[in-house]
Amino acid sequence: MPDFSNFYEWSSRTYDCRLHVGSEAIENRLKEEVIRAGAKRAFVFCSPSIKSKTNSVERIEKALGPLYAGYFDQIPMEAPYEDVVKATEAARKAGADLLISLGAGTIVVAVRVINIYLCETGDHAALATQYPEGKPAFSPRLNAPKLPTINIVTTPTGAMNRAGQGVASPHLPDQTRLEYFDPKTRPMSLIWDHEAIMATPFSMMRAFCVNGYISAALGAARGAMNPVEEADHNQINLLHKRAYHRMLESPDTIDWRLDLFSAAFLGNRSADDSQRGAHMRVGEIFDNDYGLATALHIRYAHIWQQDAGSALRPTVIRRSKTPSAEALKQIAEALSLKPGKTPEETQQAIANEIEHIYKQHDMPTRIRELNVSKEDIPAIAKDTVKVFNSNAGLRDEERQTKEAIATLEAAY
Repeated sequence: MPDFSNFYEWSSRTYDCRLHVGSEAIENRLKEEVIRAGAKRAFVFCSPSIKSKTNSVERIEKALGPLYAGYFDQIPMEAPYEDVVKATEAARKAGADLLISLGAGTIVVAVRVINIYLCETGDHAALATQYPEGKPAFSPRLNAPKLPTINIVTTPTGAMNRAGQGVASPHLPDQTRLEYFDPKTRPMSLIWDHEAIMATPFSMMRAFCVNGYISAALGAARGAMNPVEEADHNQINLLHKRAYHRMLESPDTIDWRLDLFSAAFLGNRSADDSQRGAHMRVGEIFDNDYGLATALHIRYAHIWQQDAGSALRPTVIRRSKTPSAEALKQIAEALSLKPGKTPEETQQAIANEIEHIYKQHDMPTRIRELNVSKEDIPAIAKDTVKVFNSNAGLRDEERQTKEAIATLEAAY
């Protein structure tokens, strides 16, 4: 294990991926990428809304011509297991030799699971991340070659070029999500098409922007980083701040949206540049709400991840251990706040300001605003135990569930 306390000792990973950005990027770049992969049967996956409310699928079909093998548009939010299985069978029936995801993070991760189901044999639950009692979680090695993938992303999701994935699994009695990890499912290409991005509802893009701005402010006091990771991190903060102010000034432009996409892309590179991985959460100033937010939006189909995060974050900050006065000062300055007389006052002022920003943009700041019953809190808390990106190591299930219940009740 590398010594992460010494930021002049580190390892970094680089993955092959082409990125194409621009107006009519679908028409100008997609076919050349399919040809480069040597594919003859490119199959598209998207949500019902993408197919019914945009012309993106038709644009792909026209751009690919005889290389187009069809589409599947019945993958709803959080990619329920049954729908992913149906999508897999549709791709298999079409003879797909290349997969195209078109849409937000749900579609991106669903297509990675589809790729695994197409290429691996064996029970789907056995292929997923395992959580043995008293031992660290682990993801089985998935050795079969995978089909090439192209992601045409329409939101600035960090899922765009990662290797982890998950699907909702309400059919299982003790696990609400099946998680998988396979580096071979990373995309060979990313396409950020201006027209497809602009078709994404403003309310959705605004939520990404607001959460990004707040994350950048909280990241102003992040702990020690190696020089390469630090460069990524500084640029991510700049992009988020710029995007937020551009959104307020010119909400109908593409530039701030692309700032968000670039920040998400660099966020993934930052994880690779540190080799810590998202689940390590090294350098967080306040307790992390990722596991709780994930448990919420996985359990409830009507809850979006961005809203789950905003409903928790002010409470999590208020309840966190108070950081150093210097760290709090840096965060306060990033939010244009004057530090309080004591660190505790500054911490509360930060939480209050973040709550105010969310409310300004009509985002929830309490779990009750998500239409969740308070009686469900114990079950939500239990779900947090099996979220790999926040809980990969040894798990004290009783303690974690108890702490999660306390936070959820405080945020309710």
